[in-house]
Amino acid sequence: MLEISRFTCENLEEYCITDVERPAFSYAVSSDVPDTTIKKATLVVNDWTLITTKQIAIEYQGAPLQPFQVYQAHLTVVDNHGQVAEASLSFEMGRLTTSWQAQWITDGNYRFTEKKVSPKPMLFRRFVQVSKPIKTAKLYSTALGIYYFMLNGVRVGQDYFAPGFTSYKHQMQYQVYDVTMLMHENNELTAIVAGGWAVGTFVMNRKNRITADRQALLAELHLQYEDGTTEIIFTNKQWEVSVEHAFRLADLYDGETYDASIDKSDITFHSASVEQIKINPHLRATYGSLTRPQEVLTPVSQTEVKGKMIYDFGQNFAGVVQLTIKNARIGQKIIIKHAEILHPDGSLNTSFLRTAKATVTYICREGSQTYVPSLTYMGFRYISIEGIQSDDVIVEGVVLHSTLKQIGHFETSNPLLNQLQSNIVWSSKSNFVDIPTDCPQRDERMGWTGDIAVFAPTANFNFDMSRFIDKWLIDVQSEQSKTGGIPNTVPAQGYGFPETMPQMAIDFWGDACVLVPWQEYQARGDLRILERFYPMMKKYVKACKFWAGLFSVGKHRYIWHTPSVLHFGDWVAPDVEKMSQWQKRSKWTATASLKNTSHLVAQIAQILGNKDDAAYFNEMSQQTAEAYEQLLMDSNGRLSEEFQTGYVLPIHYHMLQESIHQKAVNHLVRLIENNDYCIGTGFPGTPYILFALADNGRSDVAYKMLLNTLCPSWLYQVKMGATTIWERWDGLDEEGNCPIGDDGTDIMISYNHYASGAVGDFLYKRVAGIEATVAGYREFEVNPIIGGELTYTNAHVETPYGVIRSYWRLEGDYVHMEIDVPVGTVCHVKLNNQSVETVSHGHHVFTVPYYNEMNQSMSANVLD
Repeated sequence: MLEISRFTCENLEEYCITDVERPAFSYAVSSDVPDTTIKKATLVVNDWTLITTKQIAIEYQGAPLQPFQVYQAHLTVVDNHGQVAEASLSFEMGRLTTSWQAQWITDGNYRFTEKKVSPKPMLFRRFVQVSKPIKTAKLYSTALGIYYFMLNGVRVGQDYFAPGFTSYKHQMQYQVYDVTMLMHENNELTAIVAGGWAVGTFVMNRKNRITADRQALLAELHLQYEDGTTEIIFTNKQWEVSVEHAFRLADLYDGETYDASIDKSDITFHSASVEQIKINPHLRATYGSLTRPQEVLTPVSQTEVKGKMIYDFGQNFAGVVQLTIKNARIGQKIIIKHAEILHPDGSLNTSFLRTAKATVTYICREGSQTYVPSLTYMGFRYISIEGIQSDDVIVEGVVLHSTLKQIGHFETSNPLLNQLQSNIVWSSKSNFVDIPTDCPQRDERMGWTGDIAVFAPTANFNFDMSRFIDKWLIDVQSEQSKTGGIPNTVPAQGYGFPETMPQMAIDFWGDACVLVPWQEYQARGDLRILERFYPMMKKYVKACKFWAGLFSVGKHRYIWHTPSVLHFGDWVAPDVEKMSQWQKRSKWTATASLKNTSHLVAQIAQILGNKDDAAYFNEMSQQTAEAYEQLLMDSNGRLSEEFQTGYVLPIHYHMLQESIHQKAVNHLVRLIENNDYCIGTGFPGTPYILFALADNGRSDVAYKMLLNTLCPSWLYQVKMGATTIWERWDGLDEEGNCPIGDDGTDIMISYNHYASGAVGDFLYKRVAGIEATVAGYREFEVNPIIGGELTYTNAHVETPYGVIRSYWRLEGDYVHMEIDVPVGTVCHVKLNNQSVETVSHGHHVFTVPYYNEMNQSMSANVLD
């Protein structure tokens, strides 16, 4: 039977509302008949018909679509066996170029001048009377700040932190909510607007009022009546506003204070004021993935410590606590504090939150009630509660993250590896909160480019990142400097590094503008990604070359040698102790970065048909590779200053001549063996170190490093009870204490930081063996490397064409393999780089002799 397993408009299967004038459609099919191929697909949208076999990003090319209109898309697929499948979806156009009748409104009486705190939340109100039957009621809204609406006492939608975090001066999202079922004859429409990222405190030094001096709201309620008439209720001076209400505090870092004892009838409102905002962003219907509640956790234990109840959720996560309270007294104050770890005495350890208070205070009304914060979030595993007896409250944890479909699964016979995979997934969820953040707990939670640059391949195995990353990349492109540099956090929103030269290009962090769209293209096969962001990539790599060549001659023009304080270098490498020591490795990391990004941009230029650009960047890449080998290594492939990342990057990026390459591999192996197979890389080297080994005949060393439980290693964290990835390899010692001292980072340690989880790319590509050889997995390999005493691996990933599954099981001297190949794709089956067969759609089973590469690799040449 032929089925359409996925049919999307702008990468959404349902509820698509878009301002893209020519939306794109994609689909995948499945069939239980082997060797199925698509003979033809017929797509019909708004009287436009296309017959094609294409499956990814089919752009609508019909008559212009009209604002506010709902359209149907119908798809019919016929396969080579004569089977037919059909599917339909509806999508809605947003405002397109329609002007807003609404005006930005605020509380004109509120003067917010305090530093390092967030403003009081504003409560807006409008009464709406309806005199005839309503056909539809839709709310179009956005805010400077974060907001949500209530209609007749019912919350509108599930979104947290709308309109989302964007580069506000360039673009902002607006939301569309269907409120038809909430409308009555007499209606009270209210909106609460807190400071959020735009007005509230943000970045480590707690800046506020970065985008606006105070909050502002923009909204239109579109009413369509049964008799065909329409009406728009929009924000203007007829609305009312108050800053004295139940929300006393709302801050992303400090938390929330909510006073439920306040009688709503006692709140005093006054007329709202029209606000002249100082930015002019392009307003577009939501094109990212907004944050919503995703699941609910229950505590695994509770204990009393020093008069406070300590709850352990058993999982570090980003979100909020929900309290179900009984027998409360009016005015009873409940205080909740959050932490990732505990002190040895069992109390909360909040030392590493820095200035973030991460506290929720709830003041009760009389009787039973439920409370969940709505204008803040925390990163935590443990909470303390005071002010209520444990018998009088049910405590739950509400997990918050952007709405991302989980598309990957990985498991092996080793339970520690399975926990590592879980840790990677949970760190991803915790840091995919509207933007790709670094951590969810302390006074940071910023869009650090370096983290997602190295993690993007792993992210794309585990989640459908399409809308989430596309939104963020639009901001990256918007915030690129005139000289080509990329901010180290996007949106930058008040942060600059280095402060003295914020326009310069910085290796690996700025590389996100190349690495992330390239990985999205590889995962999705959507050429529009490259077309849209190619100008940004080209401009950035040229900026990198400028900084590398500054004040240099000859080959030295390709050694990126700007002062180390302007780079991050081998960030958080565990083999040195000081931030300055990580930074001093920038000559090696930056030069390797230039080789890699110029090589990728050359590839992209070739794909896009820009032959001159391809030649230019290929030459740059080659010259940089030669400079690294000739100026930073001796003739035996040895670095003058040896460290793991210094070898990993040129090996993995294929920077070395054949005569030098294997010698460099052997030098890397020597460093690893002398370090008890412990990790010694920082952010730049960690994603690639196992590839550098396994792809060069040393999978034995790769597996020893992967499965090592000594500190520092991935599984040391697992052994110590980690449920997420740590920022620092040595976040806790064997006694459970944090050993980090004054290393120049302001005691920087997060226990929920996904960057080192980039090893997930190796788990899928080499342990399970799944790797795209043509973008979007139109062609792919299944080529597992058997080792590490693993007896089986079972993994799958949902690609644009369907689900790929790789399962292998070791049985004596044979490997039993099962592979699922989606319709429309081709799989090259290998084992330890030995070709087995090329197969098309269907379920395939192989039993092949086990070639033990690790035994063969023992004969590797020994260096002089």
